Amino acid sequence: MAENQYRKTASAILELVGGADNITSVAHCATRLRLVLVDESKAQTSAILELTQVKGQFTNSGQYQIILGAGTVDKVYKEFVELTGLSEISKDQLKKDAEEKLNPLQRLVKLLSDVFIPILPALIASGLLMGLNNILTAKGLFFEGSIVDEFPNVTDFASMVNTFASAAYAFLPILIGFSAAKIFGSNPYLGAVMGMIMVSGDLLNAYDYGSAQLQGTVPYWHVFGLAIEKVGYQGTVLPILASVWILSLIEKKLHQVIPDFLDNLLTPVISVLLSAFLTFSVVGGIMRGAGDLLTKGIVWLHDTLGAFGGAVFGFIYSPLTLTGMHHSLLPIDIQLIAAGSSFLLAIAACNNIAQSGATFATMFMTKDKKLKSTATSAGISALLGITEPAMFGVNLKLKIPFYSAMIGSALGCAYVTLMNVRNISPGAAGIIGFVSIQSHDILNFFIGVAIAGISGFICTVIWTKIKKIEF
Repeated sequence: MAENQYRKTASAILELVGGADNITSVAHCATRLRLVLVDESKAQTSAILELTQVKGQFTNSGQYQIILGAGTVDKVYKEFVELTGLSEISKDQLKKDAEEKLNPLQRLVKLLSDVFIPILPALIASGLLMGLNNILTAKGLFFEGSIVDEFPNVTDFASMVNTFASAAYAFLPILIGFSAAKIFGSNPYLGAVMGMIMVSGDLLNAYDYGSAQLQGTVPYWHVFGLAIEKVGYQGTVLPILASVWILSLIEKKLHQVIPDFLDNLLTPVISVLLSAFLTFSVVGGIMRGAGDLLTKGIVWLHDTLGAFGGAVFGFIYSPLTLTGMHHSLLPIDIQLIAAGSSFLLAIAACNNIAQSGATFATMFMTKDKKLKSTATSAGISALLGITEPAMFGVNLKLKIPFYSAMIGSALGCAYVTLMNVRNISPGAAGIIGFVSIQSHDILNFFIGVAIAGISGFICTVIWTKIKKIEF
């Protein structure tokens, strides 16, 4: 493509977002031009989507992001910077500029997202390993007994897989502590230490806390006239987040008041001692209770509203994804799994496969070779649980497929909620998510996602024919 085409695209984008005066800062990632705008309402999104090189656009966490694709975005960015006279900044600085525009709820969602996204690979790996163990040990899945029963020589392999799978969740506060400390501006290794303290083997395991309460055998420390429970925080989320936040406040303050020659010696030990004491004596119990209440509230809504609640949840899941708020569900999913099982994976999978179905419908109907190619790859990606290419590159741009996917998601989620489909570990929210589903729920999981995907496909086809629209 001629060099001036990139400049034309940059110039058109500049005009359509309201000019240089409406831009606070600009940066780019591998595929997207990222802008922080003074007034986002000035951006002419429909006109921007009509530009040849633009594949999609969306707003997230205070950033207006335009999808241009790898190999194109860097060239358009270079021309854009020259046209605007804006200086090149880092993505970290762009995030800081964007955060200033967020309201408190958006900042909370972004915080949870920033903490959990880096540790997702560990959680997904462990979740899939749990799914593999589930397949090996579930009775009645392939045989009358389990695979282990039929083939005793794989017993030790299944035991090994179970050990590998449980590690990330047994020591989850360590992962969260390390990641959260980075976000809060604390030493990440001190954050990890806080997590280690909270799952120490010297403490009563959190999973045994309920039975110990009933038996009156909960151990205590007696310190300064206080009786402090010696109970761990395995499988919890909120306590370690609060603990590391307190750690960051104490550490930052100590850096200011302790002389430089004593800073490295005293700051870490005082920070950890005070933070850990406050965690076990006050904050941890409060956060454990808050987490339990939140989990019980979600379960109550699920159990009380039934299929209707599932349909509503499925209908709004895609808009939640657009805002990034779906990341705030991961801590709840973890809490539910710690209590036995969760229903959120089936909900997420129905949504993603509904998006896939709508995208495949677009691929089937369009005569545009470029759109057909994009929809094919995006549909496969959504089928496997990655919906951004489908949503931002195809469905949202064309509107009808996106709305159709919301309807398909609602129908699929109504079914899996009615059948109470549960997952016993986090997993990929796509067709392969079945490995994380309870063995006796796998058939209903497949029925639910099939309803979602087929409904999204059919609804897209019928709606476009009624409206006489051609993609």
